[in-house]
Amino acid sequence: MKQEPKANGKRIARRVINAISDVPLPHEKTIETDRWTEILFRALSNRVAKRWRFVSFRGPKKREFAGVVDVVAIRKDTSKSDDEILKMGDLFEIILVQMKGGSAALPTPPDIQRLKAVAERYHAKKVVLFEWKRGEGSTFSVLEGDEWNKSSALEIFG
Repeated sequence: MKQEPKANGKRIARRVINAISDVPLPHEKTIETDRWTEILFRALSNRVAKRWRFVSFRGPKKREFAGVVDVVAIRKDTSKSDDEILKMGDLFEIILVQMKGGSAALPTPPDIQRLKAVAERYHAKKVVLFEWKRGEGSTFSVLEGDEWNKSSALEIFG
C-alpha cells in the first residue's frame, strides 16, 4: 500500500477546508485577480487599439512572471523615417504596461525608476498603469515624470 508523504498538518487542513467550502486560498485569489486584470486590460484596449498587438509575459502555469513590465504593446511606426537605410514601417512604437488588480499596491518609487529605465532602454513611447478592482471598475494612467496621470485607452492607443 502506497503511503502519502508527511505534510504540515495546517496545510492539509487548509486544503480540506478549501475543498469543502469552495473558498479560494489567498494565493489562488491573487492568481485569479491577476488573470482577470489582464483579460479586462486586453478587452478595453482592443476596442480602440486597432493596430496595436499586446505581448504578455506570463511564467509557468500562466502566472505572473518576474519583472516590472507585465505587457508590451507594440505596433509598426508608419511615419516616414529620416534614416536613409530604413523605410516606412521598419520601426516600431512601444508602450510598456504594468497591471495592478484587486488590493495590489501601486508601483513604489523604485518600481517607477525601473519602469523609466526600461522605457528609456527600449525607447518606449509611454509607460501605462492599468488598475482594476472588482466592483469598482478600471483606470488607465500614464507615467509623466514620477506621477501617474489618469488617461483612457483611446488617449493611449488611439
